[in-house]
Amino acid sequence: MDLSPAAANTLALALGYALGAIPFGLLITRRAGTADLRSIGSGNIGATNVLRTGRKELAAATLLCDMLKGTLAVIAARWLFGEDAAIAAGLGAFLGHIFPIWLKFKGGKGVATYIGVLLGLIWPVALVFCAVWLAVAIITRYSSLAALIASAVTPPLLLWLQQMPLAALFAILSAILWFKHRANIRRLLDGSEGRIGAKG
Repeated sequence: MDLSPAAANTLALALGYALGAIPFGLLITRRAGTADLRSIGSGNIGATNVLRTGRKELAAATLLCDMLKGTLAVIAARWLFGEDAAIAAGLGAFLGHIFPIWLKFKGGKGVATYIGVLLGLIWPVALVFCAVWLAVAIITRYSSLAALIASAVTPPLLLWLQQMPLAALFAILSAILWFKHRANIRRLLDGSEGRIGAKG
């Protein structure tokens, strides 16, 4: 497709946003006949809050869909417009998930879509992210802390790999992810954050 780089990146950003803004958690739980996800727990549309419905299979489906929409955005933009546009699409998908227009810009916290974008752009680093997340989650049983540490590790790792555009992208995504987890950070600091597998 014969487009200027600016036009290609703009279209890729829009494509990524459109895919990222699909609220799979809300759609999946609604289809399953559960209560409105926004009235449960944190009110978040992500997999962690879907798990609070007691339906592990719905949480797993949400996690997978929220990941794959980021991956699909990157792959589609790369195929249509090239590598630079793939980065723009990744940004768009992440922003779409967190700020979906269909839900008055009140979306998820972005962890699954972050992984999906990373998977589409540089999959070995996505594996490192998941390994760090799993190690921290097993040791501390804090899902939020695992996501925060894994996202903090990602940009320096990309810098070390000399992936400068990707390091810049994921520095931005990590900063947004940390901002969206600010309530979790407060609870971690005061000891009130819920642990994985805790009741109530």
